[in-house]
Amino acid sequence: MSLPRDYAERVYSGVLGKLIGVYLGRPFEGWTYDRIMAELGEIYYYVHQRLAKPLIVTDDDISGTFTFLRALPDYNNRRDLTPAQIGQTWLNYIIEQKTILWWGGMGNSTEHTAFLRLKRGIPAPESGSIERNGQVVAEQIGAQIFIDGWAMVAPGDPELAADLARRAASVSHDGAAVHGAQVLAAMEAQAFVESDLQRLIDIGLAVIPQDALIARMIHDIRDWHARYPDWRTTRACIDEHYGYHIYGGNCHMVPNHALIHLGLLYGDDDFQKSLMITNTAGWDTDCNSGNVGCLMGIKNGLAGIEAGPDWRGPVADRLYLPTADGGRAVTDAVRETYNVVNIGRALGGQEPLYPKSGARFHFELPGSVQGFQPELSAETHGTVTTENVVGYSQDGERSLALRYRNLAPGRVARVATATFTPPEALDMQGYALLASPSLYPGQVVRARVVADGTNGAPVTCRLYIRTYGAQDQLVHTFGPEALLEAGAEHEWSWRLGSTDGAPIAEVGVEIVGDKGTSGSVYLDYLTWDGTPEVVFKRPANGGKLWQRAWVSGVDQFTFSHESTYRVVQNAGTGLVSQGAREWRDYRVVAPVRPHMARRAGIAARVQGMQRWYGLLLCADGTARLVKALDGEHVLAEVAYPWELDRTYHLELAVTGREVIGRIDGVEQLRIDDQDQPLLEGAIALIADEGRVDIEDVTVYA
Repeated sequence: MSLPRDYAERVYSGVLGKLIGVYLGRPFEGWTYDRIMAELGEIYYYVHQRLAKPLIVTDDDISGTFTFLRALPDYNNRRDLTPAQIGQTWLNYIIEQKTILWWGGMGNSTEHTAFLRLKRGIPAPESGSIERNGQVVAEQIGAQIFIDGWAMVAPGDPELAADLARRAASVSHDGAAVHGAQVLAAMEAQAFVESDLQRLIDIGLAVIPQDALIARMIHDIRDWHARYPDWRTTRACIDEHYGYHIYGGNCHMVPNHALIHLGLLYGDDDFQKSLMITNTAGWDTDCNSGNVGCLMGIKNGLAGIEAGPDWRGPVADRLYLPTADGGRAVTDAVRETYNVVNIGRALGGQEPLYPKSGARFHFELPGSVQGFQPELSAETHGTVTTENVVGYSQDGERSLALRYRNLAPGRVARVATATFTPPEALDMQGYALLASPSLYPGQVVRARVVADGTNGAPVTCRLYIRTYGAQDQLVHTFGPEALLEAGAEHEWSWRLGSTDGAPIAEVGVEIVGDKGTSGSVYLDYLTWDGTPEVVFKRPANGGKLWQRAWVSGVDQFTFSHESTYRVVQNAGTGLVSQGAREWRDYRVVAPVRPHMARRAGIAARVQGMQRWYGLLLCADGTARLVKALDGEHVLAEVAYPWELDRTYHLELAVTGREVIGRIDGVEQLRIDDQDQPLLEGAIALIADEGRVDIEDVTVYA
């Protein structure tokens, strides 16, 4: 598979198109055409403010798209990835009743039904089959809304994209739902190399049976498009022949797939008009709009998105992926773009791309800001804007211009990006944002800036973080500062100190004013690395967000006067995790007191609910090192009688392939894992069928 020369930029445009489409349609999801016209009129731009709703939201369309695709790298980017492996990816990253899916219940929510099948040992594709779940449940829309990633990793290869989409869709869907997913995946994959819409539709139809319902419906819509110049007439025909009154369930694939083709065919190859038609037509607006936005983004690139109003500015690349991998929940379109691109490159036999030596924020894609926005607070009095520009980079082509205005003495301007749940997302309705911070004490923040060479006035800059402090108010901590003369550059290496248990919410750059200066500072990159040295504890200054920094995959996760953490799991094994996937070699130490439990312990290199190393005290009088990876595997065990309501100091150390378990300071277990070792991941607290109390948890090198 050869990759297009502009592959990364086109994927980025597809990712942005997906985000814009979802954010545009989400506020009025489920509305009918008549209600939309009566209350909003035709949807030419974001309407969230008119409906008093946030723009950047958690949404199953986004979460599922970029999460289920992780099945490929988790299984070594094999082209023969199976539906069963994708189903296992569901079980690993989804936290039941909490993340990604609409938890509407067995037989009501298609995805919830499939998840319960998987959980009970029924593998994919049987988990999503008509034979198991019935036709109405199996043919709902979910197969379609998650497919964009499978297309973007197969540019110019519609057969591969359709086959990957079929495998992924079959985890939860069947019949017409899978056919619709295949059509869209093939169209999006071919859109990297083909600009003619009618040709794309032909290619989509070629991957499904020609007598399939989806095929017949597409032929009807094309005929209506040829006969009727007004899209509203064809919308009425779709409603009459393929509407919700014909196809049952909560959100059937067939009517909504029809509206995607309606928007594409009548959109005159224009991003804004295609989204307007798709959204104004109603029904599952965020899903349909997200698919249309992604396809149009891939096909016409960034220029197509930017031909109309400012879609990108309000989004600022921001998105949320709440999963059991909490450190990746607060992310951005550039990071997810390169995750997609590197999967596609692996499938094509090419090495991965890591701009600017793998910097987290590198701004190498045109117009990208990666979530950096002006900080608005009582302390900032200057004006600052962000702009992606060419130049001012040592190892790349682009940087982020921080343009400040009228900074009188004592006035500052700040720009920052979120590293944890931002204040505006704390009380989000609908899909909750479960997240851990991505930045921790002990890690080293590195950045490079260049001062404007055309302005003779020097300017002072420094890095800073904001943590959730007393009563969860954001508190600044500043790093070393640098005085920049015109044209000068500076690189920081700032090792973060203790935050007394408070989670880090943001990282940013401050510009300090002098004599009313105006100008620009160019941020080349900002990143961090290293092993955290942190104690997870109850902060002395109060607040509750230190608790929310843990991603709970248990039945109850509470805090009492008897312990820092209380973990309760009614059945099976539950994890409460914190940290980032990038953590590699470290020790995690915790005092663990089983009150009543079948197993209790701690975990390292946690990559979800079912990928981790654990040091466990077991009710049969043993201590075990366990690896969870497509099932649990006992790596080592030793006889170790233990008592309920007694505290044991557990330590789990991971270095390379070596895993060591210590109890009360004495090494009990050691293994060299040479069979598919887990080499990175977060930490977790483990409870299995019972209650476990745990005191402060320490992570260090």
